[in-house]
Amino acid sequence: MNLSFDLHMHSCLSPCGGDENTPANLAGMCALAGIQVVALTDHNTCGNCPAFLEAARHYGLLALPGMELTTLEEVHVVCLFPELDRAMAFSNHVRTRLSPIQNDPKRFGEQWYMDTEDHILGEETAFLAGATDIGVYDTAALVRSYGGLAYPAHIDRPAFSLLGNLGLWDEAMGFPIAEISANCPPDLGQRPDLKGVPFIQACDAHYLDQIPDAHQYMELPQATAQAVLDWLRRGGR
Repeated sequence: MNLSFDLHMHSCLSPCGGDENTPANLAGMCALAGIQVVALTDHNTCGNCPAFLEAARHYGLLALPGMELTTLEEVHVVCLFPELDRAMAFSNHVRTRLSPIQNDPKRFGEQWYMDTEDHILGEETAFLAGATDIGVYDTAALVRSYGGLAYPAHIDRPAFSLLGNLGLWDEAMGFPIAEISANCPPDLGQRPDLKGVPFIQACDAHYLDQIPDAHQYMELPQATAQAVLDWLRRGGR
């Protein structure tokens, strides 16, 4: 089956996410945009994934629990999981690897836990926008130990990206695929270190109006989260 997808977006739990980006609103907007396979990837937490997965099921979407991890080097890495319990276990681990700094809502934005009916369940006080103490060379194996898959986000951007911060792609990091943004330079794949590296696009939506109409597709044998991870692990094949 050929399914449209976008695997990187943020809810109001991310301090930089819009307050209207509730799990229910995100799922509804993805459905309106015709996106069939989706993932919630808040900064350094999977805390709104339970509500998002429930809302996505209501709209008939295949949703994966995920996270946009910030490594020690301040590289953003998308981490996706086949099951909610594995994602939440990873999220609990990441919380122990965060800086003890508390979030300043006036400076960085509020961080809201939500249910599927847009009720606020609580506010996260940890500084989710900061870096963890997890190194980029350790990330893929750590995520794999929780049954998930990791790959670097928006590598074409100058900030919080693998190429922007470290300047190179290294196979030893263990990433099977890379994410690029919609405005990625067309010649990026000609870099010698990126030869043979497969790319996928993602909207990295922090506001509802940043969710695009469906425009990219994956061919899956069945509509399951594990099939999505297997497709990514094969480099989008």
